[in-house]
Amino acid sequence: MNPGSPLQQDRLPAGIRTLAVIEALLDAGVPLTPTAINDRLNLPKATIHRICQQLLEAGWLVRDMDGKRVLPGRRLAAFTGRLGVFSRYLQARIAILRRLSETIGETCNITIPDREGMFYLDRVETRWPLRIQLPVGATVPFHGSASGKLYLSTLRRAQRRRLVHSLRLEPLAVNTITDPEMLLTALERIRKNGVGTDNEELVQGMVAVAVPIEDEKGRLVATLAVHGPMHRMSLDDARRHVPMLRDAAAELRAVLLEGRLDVC
Repeated sequence: MNPGSPLQQDRLPAGIRTLAVIEALLDAGVPLTPTAINDRLNLPKATIHRICQQLLEAGWLVRDMDGKRVLPGRRLAAFTGRLGVFSRYLQARIAILRRLSETIGETCNITIPDREGMFYLDRVETRWPLRIQLPVGATVPFHGSASGKLYLSTLRRAQRRRLVHSLRLEPLAVNTITDPEMLLTALERIRKNGVGTDNEELVQGMVAVAVPIEDEKGRLVATLAVHGPMHRMSLDDARRHVPMLRDAAAELRAVLLEGRLDVC
């Protein structure tokens, strides 16, 4: 964890400061005094002691044999152990994505709609040394990406029109659609066939196609896409992979629904 100034750290919400204390202790991997924890966080002295005391009283931390250092208590140990449930869920998702990427030979990703664009949730890179870097955690604009256009196409017509006219349709590559009416026409075509396309609209020399991952009511919750450089995969080549993408999207939908059933 990168230490910040006491003022910056103390402005964090109380719950986030508490998580930062737990994170610092787990990162260390050995019992620490509150002062040693604070060497990593730079919180005000009174704040770090108050948080540690609250965690001790609630059973998330316990004191070490010397009475000065603290280490994870039973509640924290049980809490972190339960995180393994998520590992199985994420492993299944990545396995499907990896198999698809290896079969097609290009990078495949899962994105979800966010406030400013499509958020990269998962990604498996091609084995080719030349690749286009769009890392997990990045956000790409709705109007320039295959996934973003696919998402926009699923909105109700009035909602779609309002959103398109509110977007900053900045040129990103040679074929980016920057006219709202032209974009709406393109979205209508995508809505009919259920496949988002990117023909050098996001990155120069890159093409992509995307299909929806739907929930139990048939609503788009995420997208599955493949992209690659044009010298290895034309847009027509990418379109020929759509049936394979749809099959993988159906598998990912099953993983999603199974995860929801497990908590019902």
